[in-house]
Amino acid sequence: MIVATGKSILKGIAIGKIRFLAKKQAEIKDTAADPAVEMKRYEDAKALATEQLQGLYDKAVVEAGEDHAAIFEIHMMMLDDDDYNESIAEIIKSQGKSAEYAVKTTGDNFAETFASMDDEYMKARAADVRDISTRVVNILTGADIGPADSDEPFIIVAEDLAPSETVQLDKSKLLGFVTRLGSTNSHTAILARNMNIPALIGTEINEE
Repeated sequence: MIVATGKSILKGIAIGKIRFLAKKQAEIKDTAADPAVEMKRYEDAKALATEQLQGLYDKAVVEAGEDHAAIFEIHMMMLDDDDYNESIAEIIKSQGKSAEYAVKTTGDNFAETFASMDDEYMKARAADVRDISTRVVNILTGADIGPADSDEPFIIVAEDLAPSETVQLDKSKLLGFVTRLGSTNSHTAILARNMNIPALIGTEINEE
């Protein structure tokens, strides 16, 4: 028998079939010939990401309430952050890198900075900056960012779930989720609690 132990973010029991969610990594090209073209690609991808986040905000208002939907307003603000955008532009223009490489590198650097902070709330923001960066990279590379689908109720088991992925899941089929990573202060945990989704995060899996 396999037993997973971790932190519960909502009292409740979920019984059902397990669906493992393996995320595909986007293929990222390194260098690019024309920085101006890459900057235009980034600006277009950023605009589409903002549009998608607005849609997620509208959906979250209905499912989790306006206060918790504000998570996606924060994500839109992160996309407009001067330091974030200046870092991306610097990598594209000075290093001759592709837009997707610049976004991923910047996202990783910012996430590491948040994760190294002592404050638990700020540590949890690492997942948010990774979420928005992954969204932009997926747009730039054409990667599939759709939610998991199933014809029957299921429990998701994944390495981690981003807030945007949590909101997009079909609540009529989702019984709960288990992730290896995550914290009780993460926006994913906050959303799950307010959407009444039983979840276990920061888990360790053992066989008994």
